[in-house]
Amino acid sequence: MVSVTLGSMTSSETENIVARRAHMPAPGKHVPISTYRLQLSPDFTFADAQNLVPYLQRLGVTDIYCSPILQAAPGSMHGYDVVDHTNISAALGGREGFEKLADAAHEAGLGVVVDVVPNHMAVPTPLYLNRALWSVLRDGAESPFSAWFDIDITSAENGILLPVLGERIGTVLAKGQITLDQMVVPGFEAEGEQHVLRYFDHVFPVRKNTDQLPIIELLERQYYRLAYWKVAEEELNYRRFFDVDTLAAIRVEDPEVFFASHALLLDLYHKGYIDAFRIDHPDGLSDPRQYMARLYEATDGAWIAGEKILEGDEELPSDWKVAGCTGYEVSWRIGSVLTDPVGARSLTAQYVELSGTTDSYANIALASKKQIVNTSLHAELERLTGVISDICNEDLRLRDHSRRSIREALAALVVNLDRYRAYVVPGEKASALAESVVTAAAARARQELNEDRQETLDVVVDIVLGHEIGSASKLHDDARNEAIVRFQQLCGPVMAKGIEDTAFYRYTPLTSATEVGSDPLRANIDPDALHAWTERMGSTWPAMMSTLTTHDTKRGEDVRAQIATLTEFDEDWLALLTKLRARHAAARPAQLDGQIENLLWQTIIGTYTDRGPIEIDRLLEYLTKAAREQKTWTTWTAPDEEGETGLFSYARDILSNPETLQDLAAWRERTLPALTSRILAQKTLSMTLVGVADTYQGEEITRNILVDPDNRRPVDFRNLQNLLEELDARGSLPGDASLDEQKLWVTSRILHLRRRRPDTFVSSRSGYTPLPSTTGHAIAFARTLDDVPDVVVVTDRLRHRLEEAGGWRDATVVLPAGAWRSIFNGSTFTGGPVKMADLLKSLPVAVLEKVEDTATAEGSDLADAKTDATTEKAPAAKTKGK
Repeated sequence: MVSVTLGSMTSSETENIVARRAHMPAPGKHVPISTYRLQLSPDFTFADAQNLVPYLQRLGVTDIYCSPILQAAPGSMHGYDVVDHTNISAALGGREGFEKLADAAHEAGLGVVVDVVPNHMAVPTPLYLNRALWSVLRDGAESPFSAWFDIDITSAENGILLPVLGERIGTVLAKGQITLDQMVVPGFEAEGEQHVLRYFDHVFPVRKNTDQLPIIELLERQYYRLAYWKVAEEELNYRRFFDVDTLAAIRVEDPEVFFASHALLLDLYHKGYIDAFRIDHPDGLSDPRQYMARLYEATDGAWIAGEKILEGDEELPSDWKVAGCTGYEVSWRIGSVLTDPVGARSLTAQYVELSGTTDSYANIALASKKQIVNTSLHAELERLTGVISDICNEDLRLRDHSRRSIREALAALVVNLDRYRAYVVPGEKASALAESVVTAAAARARQELNEDRQETLDVVVDIVLGHEIGSASKLHDDARNEAIVRFQQLCGPVMAKGIEDTAFYRYTPLTSATEVGSDPLRANIDPDALHAWTERMGSTWPAMMSTLTTHDTKRGEDVRAQIATLTEFDEDWLALLTKLRARHAAARPAQLDGQIENLLWQTIIGTYTDRGPIEIDRLLEYLTKAAREQKTWTTWTAPDEEGETGLFSYARDILSNPETLQDLAAWRERTLPALTSRILAQKTLSMTLVGVADTYQGEEITRNILVDPDNRRPVDFRNLQNLLEELDARGSLPGDASLDEQKLWVTSRILHLRRRRPDTFVSSRSGYTPLPSTTGHAIAFARTLDDVPDVVVVTDRLRHRLEEAGGWRDATVVLPAGAWRSIFNGSTFTGGPVKMADLLKSLPVAVLEKVEDTATAEGSDLADAKTDATTEKAPAAKTKGK
């Protein structure tokens, strides 16, 4: 069994000198060593995934990692729009299909990880597809699902806003577009025919005993309010996922809702079909810590990873019952350590000249967040303002703080928070860290407010931190508790929509650095900083996930790598960009802003492959999203069609010019050695630094994917299978190996190594030790087992700058004592100083394992997959019936 030994070390970064400990699942529970993310959809079902099991086993992964599997809205291509928690998606193959996939995976020695969506459900068309929501809209507080949704359903006067009308309701009624009808509602067949309201494709329930009323009175008596779609930004009265009206939040903090919405998944877990869980967007929940603890208890201590976006040096709360995060914080640091700081500064200067803006990133981020709270999240801000205003109005000591003053103070506080939330829990004293985070935001907010508003800000801060203010008897009343929770739930969407979905499209000097979980102002950390962070994470969260690409990243790992390579060729890139812009000047729209233009050029470079440029339709789809997310001259709700057409024409002009295509091909050829180094280095680091190595579908070779939906495009698995079989049959890389072959070989060999040595990579016994080197162009470390070096990893860094400086020359790295063998080509080395030129002769990366433990290494890799996950040997599948 995997040994679970809790170690400890103190951290000066946490209050009260909280002892660090290794967060691991309960003893005997399945621990993934590596995962392979599959994006399930009607076009890629459980049966398709089952057919991949032999390939994934051969590749070396230990766990299949599935996107959400519950019944989703019709046509869903991602599964995050759940409509029914009691059924597995029929479009994917239903429960039978999933169980067959799990059986096949377990038979091959692979575990099954499932993505869970606890925060929200879909508001589908037609509505009856969400049986719980239909029931609430029809029956109000009498519905058995009335506690499910984060709404006030006590009366028809508080009707749930449904912003689905194409015009204002008066116009819609005048046109007779809302009609009364009868039908047998799917899911409610036992009730026979029911009266319903129809509006084009929409179907709405009718409250009992109101069907005989005139249409206007009938509408006013419902537990919902049909409204013009533009009303949503100002008056929406239910909590949702970010600013998506069609994803309504549910209250999993209620035990009844938790167990009802998780019953099927827990049943599949306890019957052995599911082995572990990934949790989507925990920061949207009322109390993420409570949710994780409840799920941990319900699974008797399963491996759980939470999709928590950490900002900067923020760390996951130590009291969460999880194995760790999903890996964005790893991806950022890997990309940053492989970025040249000198070139990054040069690109920033280029961007300033091209865009004509001198706005700092901090100012752009703040302005973006302000725009979000005043537009798409206006309704959420107003709802929280109302809660705090009511608190003040009901307390004589606080009554002189007006609603307008509260709104301004609250908005200033929210936009100045530097992370998704501060984790204040009603009824508990706020931690020193939470106090620090909120008071720091308040200090920044004070600079934007006059003296009168600053006094109101102090009141708002005290309320959201749970301090005693006003009447002491009201300290823990429901309204104050609600204010604390709703503040926490508002901060996350403001960060996500303001930074990732707005500022990152406005600040574009180096677009590889504007990524989920990344900090554009820290796009070039040094190896020592990476080592220090990894040692800390390894001692605390050894079973966290480590990844480079997900379904949510703005660009795939290889696209980011190709863009980051510009930092090593900054002067040459400036010369080429100047040449290309001059060539296409006539096609450039006069109103096109420099931020989007810079993003366009970097996207063209980042997505260029040996096969040529990105397909024009994919590029135009991406540019549409980028420009509208930027929200400066075109938006989703008010698209500037003329401006967008001009942008598209410019892009077409670029990609249809033969001379430009020749220049791009020549650039690719010239930068390929540096790009190869970066792609292989980041892949190696992501799979060896810390935690569970995650591979996004198809990313075992190079792919030029962009933000969703582009990153959900079909993967040519047949090609991957053939390529891997050829490499395995050969037993080595050919001398003229392509970049795809090199990446696949490196990925597969490391996955097999992890399968042979699970405790070295993912256990409370695993560790991390930096290795001495005489060059700044290397990242070298050992993964240890019980503090003894067991695996050595060395990658180069900034290959082009290295070559400019004359190459490796006599640079060395000091290997730990003993004999070591390369998993890539079988070369052997002895402990002590080794020349970098010898170590990285055939590839820009080296991974070495102890010779004495490799007797069964390469020849028995595929057999290793069948070893039990909880043993010292390798991860793997449990049998059904835990």
